[in-house]
Parts: sequence; structure tokens; C-alpha cells
Amino acid sequence: MPSAAPPFLIIGNPGNRRVTLFQEALVRAGLLPAHVVAWETVARAPDVLLELPDTERIVRIDAAGEDAAVERLFLQRGYEDALGTGCDTVTPEALDALPDEHGRVLCPRQQHLGFLRVLEDLSARFALRPHWRLLSAPDAIADLFDKRITSRRYAGLGIPVPPFVDLPSGATPDVLRQALREADFREAYVKLSCGSSASCLAVYRPGRTEGAVGSLLTSLHRGATGWFNSLKVRRVTDARDVDAVLAFLLREGSQVEESRPKARLGGDVFDCRVVAVSGEPAFTVVRQSRLPITNLHLGGYRGDLDAFHAAVPPRELEAAMESCRAVARAHDCLHVGIDLMFEDFFQGHRVLEANAFGDLLPGLTRDGLSVYDWEIREALR
Repeated sequence: MPSAAPPFLIIGNPGNRRVTLFQEALVRAGLLPAHVVAWETVARAPDVLLELPDTERIVRIDAAGEDAAVERLFLQRGYEDALGTGCDTVTPEALDALPDEHGRVLCPRQQHLGFLRVLEDLSARFALRPHWRLLSAPDAIADLFDKRITSRRYAGLGIPVPPFVDLPSGATPDVLRQALREADFREAYVKLSCGSSASCLAVYRPGRTEGAVGSLLTSLHRGATGWFNSLKVRRVTDARDVDAVLAFLLREGSQVEESRPKARLGGDVFDCRVVAVSGEPAFTVVRQSRLPITNLHLGGYRGDLDAFHAAVPPRELEAAMESCRAVARAHDCLHVGIDLMFEDFFQGHRVLEANAFGDLLPGLTRDGLSVYDWEIREALR
């Protein structure tokens, strides 16, 4: 018989594996399945939330990605805010005529601004439902979707992060190169500040001599109808192509930080995804690769956790976990996915970024509980 615990409400994409896996975890816990309200619905008519009774309820806001209709709605909502920012834009009218193209990266800043608008809508409706308990506050999610905000916040809290540079609005690749020379960065990550899953980033190595453009690694490529993200990291050496990638990332708004050598396991570089739940590091995934970009869908692979624990000096491991606790405390969220690196030869660590929806880790268990099982247990405490 289902537990008498408060029912869950999920804002997500029905049918997405995030929602279905969380529903399965609720059933394992002896709880009623969550009521699901689609992102597409709240983006069109957020007052649908006010049609639900104001009784005790636990609200999980899940990822909005992997749904073309939702992405188009966010683009529509973000159009007016994007005007005048210098980023690429598409009008709502033109958007209706565009075909769906797999992997296309369409006006990411405009889409992000629309997402922020919908988060504001959620905040306003939640304020009218005082008996609902949010597992992640919309404003915390908004912060976690801006790498420039989080990197500077963490640095201000004394959390080790990669050194970064601040660029003026409208910065060009030449301005970027000058900033990197002044900061003495031999290699840098240029990341779309609102990006995720490494879809819009470049590892850029400028040329050693004045005026030399250099080369970069990226999964971005330009097709006949715009920019696309592939599942293959490629090296770009043609000067025009290098600057085209950099110009796109800069005008969409980028976090620029030094690329520091990562520690190695078994000859390959690695970093970690640490999921903190209720402020404590609960799960760790080791991500290894021959390349500095370790994302699992871009050629990286899960490393051995026992080998990781055997390699990392205990004092450095505990210092890194304390940094993860500090990151978790900085956000009003039940769970935060934290990307963490150890510097070469384990001479320190850095928090690379944190993610509002970084808890999708199928198959990972601790004490017999999946990540979602663990989160549900903590949500009910």
C-alpha cells in the first residue's frame, strides 16, 4: 500500500527517461507516482499549476531538454529579451518555418533567456502555493545555468576554481586572444555560459606568435543551415574556422577559464561528477578520456572508482569533498551535480562547474540505492 508521505509533483518532459526513472524510484519507495506537469504546458500556460490544490506537496523541477517543442517555446519566450544583446536571434514567425534538424544549435542565448522567463513564471506561481516544498528553487536553477555567475560566486567563497578572465560585451576573437596573453593562459576553455553536456565549448590554444590564431578542440561544426553539435570532438586548425567557432561562442556569452592539466588514471586524464544530496557528496562518477573533454557522450568512459580512491591522496580527496559541500551550500537545491578535477600529480583540485540537473546517472548505486532512490529518501526526511 502506498505511503502516506506528501505526494510528489514533477515538472518535466513526460516520457523522458528522467521522469520515468524517477517514477520507478517512487514506486520502489512505496510511494504514489508523481503528478507530472509538462514543461510545454507551463511554458504556455503557467497558471495550470494554480489549478492544483494547495495541499502539502513535494515539487521536483527536472530538466527541460531533449524536447524540440519545449526548446521552440523557450526561443519564442526569449526573443524580445535577446534583441540588442548581440547574440543570434530567430523571430517567432521564422521559427515556425524552420525544420527540426538533429543536433542543431539554434540561438542558445535566446533559448536560455526564454527558459529564465519560464522559471520566473514558476516562482510567481509557487509563491501562491505555500504548502508546496521545492526540492530546487527556480532562482537557484537559474544561477546554476550561468557558469559566469557560479564561477565567481565559488571563487568569492574560497572554493578553488580554474582562473578565469572577464571579457567586455561584444568581445571578438582578437580581444579574447589579447586577454589570454595578458593572463598568460596557454590554453583555455571557452564555454557557452548557459550551455550543458559540452555541446557549446572549445578548448582553445592560441598561437605562440603575435597574430597567430592557433587551434581548438570542439564538438561544434557549421553546416549549411547553421551550427550543429556532433558526438565527435574534432581539432580545428584553419584560422577562419577557429575564429568562426570562437566568435559564435563569444557573442552567445561565454565563460573563459584556464585549461589546467588534469591528473591521470591508467594513462588517461580524468575528472569527476560528484552528486551532492542534502549538502553531502553522495555519488561519484570518474570520467576518463584521452582528451581534455571527458564527457561520456563525447568519447569519455566511466573510470574505476576503486582505482580512483587508491590514487587520490586522502587529504586531497577530503579537501575536494569539502569544496563540493561548499558548492552545495551555495545553492537552494536538494541535489547538485558538481564537475570536479584534480590537478596533475594530485597537486590540488578545482571545481569546474555545477549543474542543476546533473543527477541522471543510471546504473549507479550506493548501499543498494540509485541516485533517485537516495534523493527521495533525503526529500522525505
